[in-house]
Amino acid sequence: MTVMQNEKAKLNKRPLRKRVGNFFVHVALAVLAFIWVMPIVWIVLTSLRAEPGSYVNTFFPQSYTFDNYIKLFTDRNVLNFPQMFMNTFIIAIFVCVIQTFFVLSVSYSLSRMRFKFRKPYMNIAMILGLFPAFMSMVAQYYLLKSMGLTEGSWIRVALIIVYSASAGMNFQIAKGFFDTIPHSIDEAAIIDGSTLWQVFTKVTMPLSKPIVIYTILTSFMAPWIDFIFAKVICRADASQFTVAIGLWNMLQKEYIHEWYTCFAAGAVVVSIPIAILFIFMQRYYVEGMAGAVKG
Repeated sequence: MTVMQNEKAKLNKRPLRKRVGNFFVHVALAVLAFIWVMPIVWIVLTSLRAEPGSYVNTFFPQSYTFDNYIKLFTDRNVLNFPQMFMNTFIIAIFVCVIQTFFVLSVSYSLSRMRFKFRKPYMNIAMILGLFPAFMSMVAQYYLLKSMGLTEGSWIRVALIIVYSASAGMNFQIAKGFFDTIPHSIDEAAIIDGSTLWQVFTKVTMPLSKPIVIYTILTSFMAPWIDFIFAKVICRADASQFTVAIGLWNMLQKEYIHEWYTCFAAGAVVVSIPIAILFIFMQRYYVEGMAGAVKG
């Protein structure tokens, strides 16, 4: 009887221990969620703050207004945010298309084909990836300058080239995904008369929606949030500024008092295209994952 009672006591203690453990886990997750969400809530509230300037006595705004958003898109005398937004959007769209095509093509070739210098290329790309990209920005600037791409509207073309030129070096993640797709699927398609291009577009791509969506998102975000290359190539040409340069200018000492709350509004506006793209693509990402698991 004593042994059975001890076993029952152990069984009764297990749910209690599990509940206590779950309680502390949920508390820790709630604290982390608060830390992660709080800056976002604060920047949104600051974008609606009616008090001007960057130095205020309260953490949260005392009064709210939409004038910051109105000023952001209507006041074009000092900082032309709509033009900066359009410049960045155009650059990001072109870079997203070009870079996605390059990354997926190079990754598929390295995963499925065997050719000379394949392994040396992957090793060289991995070694070069260890160095920060901005180490080459001075050389890139002078190359673009020698081609006349650092003046006027050609600056957009220069930025598209800079962001897209090294896309083929970022093949590691996509190649790892393509390696998980069985080669027997490609072989069956080739036996049925498909070319390598048809295998890539009609067989491999439909099975690779998760990595395609990931590549699209990262390709779009890279030029959208970049500051260093945009600042070096645009220099003082305000008509070609991107949103990153515009937001940085809003924090300069001559503008910060008047434009600080507009900076917060601009930060919210800049996040909207990325959020929309992610929400739109998420459905295809989930469908791709479901199909991959089912297969």
